[in-house]
Amino acid sequence: MGTAFASQGDLSEKKITFEEIGAGLYAFTAEGDPNSGVIIGDDSVMVVEAQATPRLAQKVIDCVRSVTDKPISHVVLTHYHAVRVLGASAFGAGQVIMSEAARNMVAERGQEDWDSEFQRFPRLFQGHESIPGLTWPTTTFNGRMTVWLGKRRVDICQLGRAHTAGDAVIHVPDANVMFTGDIVEAHSACYCGDGHFNDWGATLEAIRAYDLDAIAPGRGDAVVGRAAVNAALDRTKDFVASTYRPVARIAARGGSLREAWAAVRAECDPKFKDYAIYEHCLPFNVARAYDEARGISHPRIWTAARDLEMWAALQG
Repeated sequence: MGTAFASQGDLSEKKITFEEIGAGLYAFTAEGDPNSGVIIGDDSVMVVEAQATPRLAQKVIDCVRSVTDKPISHVVLTHYHAVRVLGASAFGAGQVIMSEAARNMVAERGQEDWDSEFQRFPRLFQGHESIPGLTWPTTTFNGRMTVWLGKRRVDICQLGRAHTAGDAVIHVPDANVMFTGDIVEAHSACYCGDGHFNDWGATLEAIRAYDLDAIAPGRGDAVVGRAAVNAALDRTKDFVASTYRPVARIAARGGSLREAWAAVRAECDPKFKDYAIYEHCLPFNVARAYDEARGISHPRIWTAARDLEMWAALQG
């Protein structure tokens, strides 16, 4: 482990895949970089997740244009993180949709999150100079809302806290396909730095109850087939539990953050070390788990300065 965040040294370009996972439904994936989704309706298109910059969003737009010339009318953002939302302006959509809780988090910590993420993972902010500012939704909801793309129904739902307090999923009933955001990952580490460990498992089970035919996860390849979907849910659940469990033991006896870090490595490295962005996520996951285990229910705001303080504590 070097002295810098693992993500700061991740400079290689990732191969983009644009895969149809249901009729008129596509997963834009890039080897562990943030995914986007595309839902083609009768007259227009909905995009799920906007990427970190307008330049990176253009890669999604180019893929959309390879399969349809219908206008992009809606952008849905599953949560507030900078790498998901700051490219929204590129799509020219009439509606930008977030949960009310996610919007509140933009107001509370959006700028701090942007500064923090940019420091941690500069490659994901190609063309950052074109970002016009924080992304604000035009439409918010609590619990559930439905958008009709002509005759195609799209349900946007909050199923529980997990990756953040404002997580939403997007379900297309006619194909029984779901875009899960970072609640579910496929052979990629979960980022838990703003998460809710004790709620995450129940939220995964709420997704499982849909008995889905396919999912587009937040990172990693699209998951097609019910057996594969259940396996991805199981692996995500195991990742979250395997991170929290050793930290809770350390915190219960008054141990240090650095002890918690060592305990998580001992449990998680053998199972997950080859997952995408594992080393990037691990310090933030341990820090958030340590807070939650000590009763801090509302995740503390990550800032560029706090990132470095936490990293220094772990390095000793």
